[in-house]
Amino acid sequence: MSNDNQNMNDPLSFVRSLWSGMGISMPGMVTPTFDVDELDKRIKDMKAVEGWLRMNLSMLQMTIQGLEMQRTTLGAVQAMSQMASDAAKSMKPEAAAEPVAVDPAQEAISGAAGAAMWPWQMMQQMREQMQQSVEAAQAASEEQAATRAASKRARKSAG
Repeated sequence: MSNDNQNMNDPLSFVRSLWSGMGISMPGMVTPTFDVDELDKRIKDMKAVEGWLRMNLSMLQMTIQGLEMQRTTLGAVQAMSQMASDAAKSMKPEAAAEPVAVDPAQEAISGAAGAAMWPWQMMQQMREQMQQSVEAAQAASEEQAATRAASKRARKSAG
């Protein structure tokens, strides 16, 4: 009878009974703890997860950057291939009889300029990635400093 009365007063008893039936304990977000060691352990675990996620994020960014570099390189190779095939077509005797709508010299110059610009584009992308990484690191260090200051204030007020 006392157990039923306790369940009536506890608004989360239904949820607890569902979770305990699955063999899973109630998450710590719902039932706060006042044990400093438990909180430190949770903070340490969350920071480990944060580090793992940051590592995966940086690996993902590097993969994206590598794919962008591949795309730029392929574009440059295709432009050079197009220039070579156009030059080969223009050297054939039949090509002299065909009217040319576009000036091949201008097309070759624009293709060569595009091919020559891929290292610059790659450097620009790398610079942007590094700038984003620096900004993310600064934001993370500011967040950690704010968290430390808040925990110090909490400890001083509790002490």
